[in-house]
Amino acid sequence: MAGKPRRPSGKKGPQVGTGGHGRKKLSGKGATPPAEMRPGHPAQRRAVAAQKRKTPKQRETPDYLVGRNPVVEALRAGVPATALYLALGLDIDERITEVVRRAGDRHLAIMEVGRVELDRLTGGLLHQGVALQVPPFEYAHPDDLAQSSLLVALDGVTDPRNLGAIVRSAAAFGAQGVVVPERRASGMTASAWRTSAGAAARLPVARATNLTRALTAYRKAGITVVGLDADAELSLDDLAVRDEPVCVVVGSEGRGLSRLVGECCDLRVSIPMSGMTESLNASVAAAVVLAEIARRRRLG
Repeated sequence: MAGKPRRPSGKKGPQVGTGGHGRKKLSGKGATPPAEMRPGHPAQRRAVAAQKRKTPKQRETPDYLVGRNPVVEALRAGVPATALYLALGLDIDERITEVVRRAGDRHLAIMEVGRVELDRLTGGLLHQGVALQVPPFEYAHPDDLAQSSLLVALDGVTDPRNLGAIVRSAAAFGAQGVVVPERRASGMTASAWRTSAGAAARLPVARATNLTRALTAYRKAGITVVGLDADAELSLDDLAVRDEPVCVVVGSEGRGLSRLVGECCDLRVSIPMSGMTESLNASVAAAVVLAEIARRRRLG
């Protein structure tokens, strides 16, 4: 009588009733992790962004606004600031007098430094003996704006003055936020703060690690993404938007919308102009479209 085949020595085989799997394979995966820990979940992305803002090495360095007129205008506009730097031996005029008075009213630190030190702080810019230190801007997360009825997204706008002007127009025409890319685009520098005329203190500005991903998420949330394109066949006059949520995407000053961002748009529209004008500045184009959308919404 033949004996039972012997199991090869060494590793133990799968146990009876396991369907060919070992005991460890049958153990449960445990409780479902919270949303903040699930890769790809909006809550997880917000948590990561918040942690980056808290990490000292991730924070941006302070910015400096220089020049007598720019510093006066910034203080008048209420641009956030942490310190005022004045060069030793500075010639006093009415602008410097006003700068010192306004800085004192806001309890800013006022420091006199040598011109060599002021040159170093401002990177050699023409400072006219005065510089205002502006703290790093605190950006919102793109997901925080997903319930907005009107947004503006910028695709590669590199001029901080254009960014500031767009923020100002967005606030003036009822937008709930502005989204800028993290790379290859201007952030909210001191110059952008000043150009926004204080609007950046009232309107959330979000920074997107991936703009196309943010726009795709907005589309899934029910927001119509409208890209400005000088070559688009659809005219702004024929754009049918009133009550539905809209995100207006403004391209860079030179090349317009990038290919990937353009593919994320539901619609592309052009601004009707006379034949003598080829294109508009990015901030002007944004203001025209936002004003038209606001007009149509007022009419109902």
